[in-house]
Amino acid sequence: MNQQQTLQQYFGFNELRPSQKPVVASILAGQDTLGIMPTGGGKSLCYQLPALLSNKLAVVVSPLIALMHDQVSGLKKNGIAAAYLNSSLESHEQDQVIQQLQSGTLKILYTSPERLLSNNHELLSLLQNINIQLFAVDEAHCVSQWGHDFRPEYAQLGIIKNLFPSVPIIALTATADKLTQEDILIKLKLENPHTFISSFDRPNITYTVEPKNNGMGQLLDFIKTWENESGIIYCLSRKSTQEVAKKLQANGIRAEAFHAGMTTEDKHQIYSDFMQDNIQIVVATIAFGMGIDKSDVRFVVHWNLPKNIEGYYQETGRAGRDGLPSEALLLYNIGDAVTLRSFINKTAKPKDTLEKVDQETFQKLQHDKLDRLIDFCQTGHCRRKILLQYFAEYLEHNCNNCDSCLHPKTKIDGLILSQKILSAIGRTGERFGVGYVIDVLRGASNERMKKYEHDKLPTFGIGEDISKPEWMHYANQLIGLGLIEVQYDGFIKTLALNQRSWQILKGEAPVELTAYEPPVTKHIAKKSKPNKKIIEDFSVEDQELFESLRSLRKDIAQEEEVPAFVIFGDVSLVDMVKQRPKSKEEFGQIHGVGTTKQEKYWQQFTNIISIDSP
Repeated sequence: MNQQQTLQQYFGFNELRPSQKPVVASILAGQDTLGIMPTGGGKSLCYQLPALLSNKLAVVVSPLIALMHDQVSGLKKNGIAAAYLNSSLESHEQDQVIQQLQSGTLKILYTSPERLLSNNHELLSLLQNINIQLFAVDEAHCVSQWGHDFRPEYAQLGIIKNLFPSVPIIALTATADKLTQEDILIKLKLENPHTFISSFDRPNITYTVEPKNNGMGQLLDFIKTWENESGIIYCLSRKSTQEVAKKLQANGIRAEAFHAGMTTEDKHQIYSDFMQDNIQIVVATIAFGMGIDKSDVRFVVHWNLPKNIEGYYQETGRAGRDGLPSEALLLYNIGDAVTLRSFINKTAKPKDTLEKVDQETFQKLQHDKLDRLIDFCQTGHCRRKILLQYFAEYLEHNCNNCDSCLHPKTKIDGLILSQKILSAIGRTGERFGVGYVIDVLRGASNERMKKYEHDKLPTFGIGEDISKPEWMHYANQLIGLGLIEVQYDGFIKTLALNQRSWQILKGEAPVELTAYEPPVTKHIAKKSKPNKKIIEDFSVEDQELFESLRSLRKDIAQEEEVPAFVIFGDVSLVDMVKQRPKSKEEFGQIHGVGTTKQEKYWQQFTNIISIDSP
């Protein structure tokens, strides 16, 4: 079979995406390759298809057991001989996989870096006696200490090139800045690699950032706009995941916490329930972002700030991997930045970090990355532009699919407001936090104010006509714009002036700020946010058929004990609604329906379509 026939038979696709074609061609030519493609961009197909076009084995290094299980389940449903080797298998199960390897019946083997490197490289020795088409290193940013998910085992994968010098390696990731890209090439010892960087843009995701005023109320209002659709909520701590999950449960929402402190059995059960749509929402710690890989996640919420833009992009990328409309909401609280900075100050430089990078430089880089994220949160400009600029990609026009574009904020001349804030910082000795500085502006009368005699300052009470939340809104913007210096003494954050601050105080530079908008009350927010649909132009009948097909998919998935999207993704169901296939042949033309699935499922799905169609 040729490439197009193989693609259609096993995956139900007529052709590769433009971003996939050069990557696949590079691998087929035996070339080491680095592919940077957005989540949902079809990275897996870049190594799966070359494996099927040869008589050799593809070995895939993947970071998490759950990811391997889902990938293998999906490949088997498509009629592809695939297996995984990891610690979740019993001894006799591992023996069976090894027999398949030795007999040459496997096309794709998934394993972890830990398994690949364990027992004196026993698995690598075994693979040296097998005809291998390629090695694929998935989530390759884990190789680099500059990446947001650094794993020491990944940094040792350069041994692959030592042992298999003539076998091409393909490294794949959704997020890697220039520093991380260079590190991946060095650590994996890629030879004359071809690097392909697809657009980082995820146009189907709507990006929204809201100040966290009434956090739980905001969260509940948002979730109700995605009724019954799958979502992920990221939290900074285990305690937060539990607290948020309990409050959602108390409001009748099927949600569960997911964090490192849980037993393996509990994590597996929650993961399985989420994949099979038995629960709507997983509330997870940021560190477990890669553990949740579901194509029909419609929304991602950050309850707390992530550490940097790479992490934010990677985590929001879990939404809408199928390309259908989805949403990312970040509830922004400047206090989270204080917590994250204290983490950074306590974080030691990883042992694998290049020797020329000292501890101070390493931490400064982490602080700088956090600063960029805060700028992103506080901007009044197109968020997609800022997000893409971080990855050196430039969007010429506003996206019209982020909160800044959809609901433009009013801009104001912020010079006088800024001068008042900066003056209060300077006159109090540059040794207090933002809350205290605002108390000075508002003329708060308390013991601390009297103790330092700050109630006698010229700036005391000059902003009493402005509320504390509004002053906080302006102060946070000045911090994000770099017009206020943030300093740390242990856990205590203080504000200080810098060179740009003095320019503002002297009136030598303009300041444009976004106007303060009071938080919307809960009952009004509900009315202003109608429930969202995956396809906005679906009629009532279309939506009812879609739900019937989704229900059938869930029943089949539960019976076969696989995630629902492994049977068919939402894109396939949407295509079924639009095309209304009535025969086996017509069903085979649906997006994502390969030969194996056509034979197995056509009757069940076309029966539902015949019943529900007018």
